[in-house]
Amino acid sequence: MSVPVRLLLVVAAALVDADGRVLMAQRPEGKALAGLWEFPGGKVEPGERPEETLIRELAEELGITVKEPCLAPLTFASHAYPDFHLLMPLYICRRWDGNPQSREAQALRWVRPGALRDLPMPPADLPLIPFLIDLLGP
Repeated sequence: MSVPVRLLLVVAAALVDADGRVLMAQRPEGKALAGLWEFPGGKVEPGERPEETLIRELAEELGITVKEPCLAPLTFASHAYPDFHLLMPLYICRRWDGNPQSREAQALRWVRPGALRDLPMPPADLPLIPFLIDLLGP
């Protein structure tokens, strides 16, 4: 009999600017995987839809307002970490109100899709890069 695995549902956004760059956030010290770069987003709370989570998280983390029609699902990651299994839908977002600013002590960086591979990222995020390159170019 296998041991039940805890499933963690996290939703993320690839915010794309007018130059085709993607906004990446660096996990701050004190958090798991600190120092690695990731797509902004967060955990889906009970009773929340993924789009609602993303709208809430982007407001909390970056101070921007995103409307649901501006979120387009692109792909998802499914990754087994030692103590849980991560399922992470990735949405593309090209329109928002406000300028993204760090509100949780995380560094932010706009990156061309082809340069994402140069950033140290959590293992679950790496398989998402080819989809962004296919959509946006290098």
